[in-house]
Amino acid sequence: MSLLFPSSSSSPSRPGFASAVLMLAVCISAGAGAGVAQAAPDAGSVSSWQTRADRSRLLAREPDRRFKPGQKALPLHIEVDSSQRFQTMEGFGASLTDASVWLMQQRMSETQRRALLEELFGRGPGGIGFDLTRLTIGASDFSRSHYSYLDLPPGQTDMALKAFSIEAARAELLPVVKSALAINPRLQVMASPWSAPGWMKQTDSLIKGRLKPEMYGVFSEYLVRYVDAFSAEGVPIFALTIQNEPHFEPPDYPGMRVDPAERAAVIGQHLGPLLERRGLKTQLIDWDHNWDELKSPLAVLADPVARRYVAGVGWHCYAGDVQAQTVVHEAHPDKDSWFTECSGGEWAPEWHKTLPWMMSNLVIGSTRGWAKGVLMWNMALDENHGPHLGGCKDCRGVVTIDSKTGEVTRNIEYYALAHASKFVRRGAQRIASPTKLGGLETVAFRNADDGSIALIVSNGEAQSRRFTVGQGPRRLAYTLPKHSVVTFTWAGQ
Repeated sequence: MSLLFPSSSSSPSRPGFASAVLMLAVCISAGAGAGVAQAAPDAGSVSSWQTRADRSRLLAREPDRRFKPGQKALPLHIEVDSSQRFQTMEGFGASLTDASVWLMQQRMSETQRRALLEELFGRGPGGIGFDLTRLTIGASDFSRSHYSYLDLPPGQTDMALKAFSIEAARAELLPVVKSALAINPRLQVMASPWSAPGWMKQTDSLIKGRLKPEMYGVFSEYLVRYVDAFSAEGVPIFALTIQNEPHFEPPDYPGMRVDPAERAAVIGQHLGPLLERRGLKTQLIDWDHNWDELKSPLAVLADPVARRYVAGVGWHCYAGDVQAQTVVHEAHPDKDSWFTECSGGEWAPEWHKTLPWMMSNLVIGSTRGWAKGVLMWNMALDENHGPHLGGCKDCRGVVTIDSKTGEVTRNIEYYALAHASKFVRRGAQRIASPTKLGGLETVAFRNADDGSIALIVSNGEAQSRRFTVGQGPRRLAYTLPKHSVVTFTWAGQ
């Protein structure tokens, strides 16, 4: 992650930074909000789950309500229209970084680890159903060492990739990902490199620098070797980005500058044709960086050769505005949108600001901005915001794992994501609902398997809001407290 921060005026502020808006993952006692099974509603029944910024309710199941045919629409009325359908969802989740999987494998008992993975990836009682995750191809700042899958002494090269090895992934990463896939076989796994192997770069180092033009082909081969190796382990990679945050060269952890013309050359002349020749279905996602530089992915998509191999664009939250996703989608409606990274941290400690921002920009804003999937950054970190080597010193994961006891604390990201992931299943389609309404923000989905509706409503205002929800002639009235989120589910019509 680049330590840049979104510029939205409605976002929380970080002391010393004018536009700080990342989210705090404030610790909640383990087990709060977990263990609640989702019941299938009957034709007139509406189920709801609520989270409040004062933490008095955390993904708490409320008594079921019923639509009332005679209920009049209130001035604030949320009409859901399932006849208007938009993108098909692939899911919600977070990255299984080296730090996350090391904590799970080395700091948790088998029982603790199994329970956590069942909760994160499962759809049984207590599961929140993550359908999407992201891996790092080699090290990020949230690794205990800096490495690639083919490191060489300075001055050496290996153009045939004879020394390629994923041995570094065997102790922690592969066991955790395989366990997650066993729990949720529909889990989609994407992957991003933080740097090419150092010997492929002008710096001859994982730190900073650009990819040498004569290495475009061998770097592409390296990425395909990665896809092949993980597939052989039972971990299919459905999508690649060719570089995490390609406009950022961090000084103390792996990174690589890859400007639009360079990305277009790698994708259009090397990686895209290589995947095509091999008959691999792995998608290529460009950009994988912030909302504020939408001209960069637009430049790649303007390249007539590269464009045919680019399946979509990935976005991060650390600068700019979520509306960039819609701008790029409208320019290239045939290309998918993905939200691939945002981290919470110590810089945004106030739930009443952080929870509405997260819902507005990530869960609601990003999906309304055509994202097929939404990913937070670290799935898990410890009580000291690590382990990490360089980079962010005060980030939080979706959960915190106590490095001494293995106990789990569910953080604000957990609850924000769960308001979607628990109820919106892979294959669901976004459907129509009001964008913003009297301080409320909404997004709605129709699940493909049973036609059920999931409606997420966020109230970022300092006062409660009373409104009606309707689909056709059926309506119900509801009051949502200030700085709170609710997810409704019902049988669709």
